[in-house]
Parts: sequence; C-alpha cells; structure tokens
Amino acid sequence: MRLQDRTVIVTGGASGIGAATARRFASAGANVVVADLQISAANTVAGEIGGIALPCDVTKEEDIIALVKATEAHFGPVELFCSNAGVFLGEPEHAASSSNEEWNLCWNVHVMSHVYAARAVLPGMISRGEGYLLQMSSAAGLLSQIGGAAYSATKSAAVGFAESLAISHRDDGIKVSVICPQYVSTPMLGYAKGENAIDVPGVLTVDEVAETVLQGVEEERFLILPHPDVTQHIQFKAADHDKWLSAMRKLRQKIITKIGSTDPVDMHKLF
Repeated sequence: MRLQDRTVIVTGGASGIGAATARRFASAGANVVVADLQISAANTVAGEIGGIALPCDVTKEEDIIALVKATEAHFGPVELFCSNAGVFLGEPEHAASSSNEEWNLCWNVHVMSHVYAARAVLPGMISRGEGYLLQMSSAAGLLSQIGGAAYSATKSAAVGFAESLAISHRDDGIKVSVICPQYVSTPMLGYAKGENAIDVPGVLTVDEVAETVLQGVEEERFLILPHPDVTQHIQFKAADHDKWLSAMRKLRQKIITKIGSTDPVDMHKLF
C-alpha cells in the first residue's frame, strides 16, 4: 500500500516507535491521527506532521470506537490502523509470578486492543473492499523474551490474531502486517527520549524501525522484521524445538551469571 493521501491511525503514537512511525507515515503523504493517553505529547507529534492528536486508552473498546469515529469525521474512512501501544513489566520471581493485574494489562494492551481496532474498522474496510491492519508484536512473540512471560505470551497471541485476520480477510481486500522488532532504543530499555544506541550492537533506533515498517507496508509483507537475524532464530526454533529451548536455558543462565537478573534494561547490553 502506498500511503499518499491515506487516512492512518497510530496508537501509542506520542513517543518511541509509535511517534517515529507516525512521522514516517506522514512524510510518505498520509493523513495521520496520533492516538495516545499522553495527549500533550501526542499533540506535539501531531503538530510536527500536520496531523491531529486524539486521546485513547487502547484497553477500552469504547475509546477505540470513539477514536475511529473522530478520525472519520476529520479525515474520512480509516484506511490503515496501526495498533502500536505496548507495555513491558518483567517478572518479580518465577515465570508465573507477575500479578493477575499485570497479566491482564499485558493481555488487554497487546491483544484486546488489536481485537477492538479490528472490530471498529473491519466492517467499513470489507464494504469498501480494501484496508490495512498493522499490528505491533515483538520478536518475543516469535521467540519468547527471557524474563518476560506475560509479555512473551501476549505478544505470541498478537501474532496468532494477526494470522487469523490475514487468513480470514485477505480475500476481502484486507492487508495485515505484524511488526516483530527485537531491541530498540526506547524508554522500555532505559534509553532517554531521542537517545541513540549506536554503541550497542543489535539495538536499533526508532527511526530505523519506522523505516522498515514503511517498507513492509509498501510491500504488504505479513511479517515485518526490523532485525534481520530474527529470521535465522525462527528457523533454528522451527528446525529443532528442544534444541532451541536448551539454547535459551543456557542463555538465561549466562545472563543471570553476568548481571544477576533478567532485567531487559541491562540484559540487551550483553549482546
């Protein structure tokens, strides 16, 4: 899909990958709605790109519905919905030790927000015979994140839902892509706003991710992988699941031995 004059919503668009993606889509000619709970920051991004900012809590279906209605009133039918918002909470002890509240938050942000978005825009897209659902997952959704069971499980579910959408609605003219980055220099990894990570191998900037996302959308690829080595890891996992699990266990022990935890803020600097 070419984005010139297209109406696009980006949730979680006030900062990080969302803000960079909103900017890149706008530079490609899209009319962009920046949706976020942080409305002041969203207004700043929207002001930079000639878009509009709207408040939205992606865990609330009524907010998603209101977001779509307001977008349609301003720009017209939503042609691409980018569900980008995400959270990472880690785990205090064992893999099931996060609280029910934390598990539910991950589920609602990483899965149900995509469901709500699809419910809100699919009927119109299907009736028009075209549309695009662009959903943020993570390499953790394909490979698992050490030290983040709730994160990995819900990101995996996000990939599964995106696959269901692509299977069920490609013949309706609906394109679907799922974005699965690894380490990116965002506050989630302890990087300050705008801070570069060129000194840490494998850590991409938000602008690099946004560029890959735009390319993936233009090529209408289902799986958008900003980190090319993820493909090799997927192949390793598929070829021998038990061997992959053994390698992941060894990696986890190496991490704990070196830094004493599985906190991603410190962990990514080992690679």
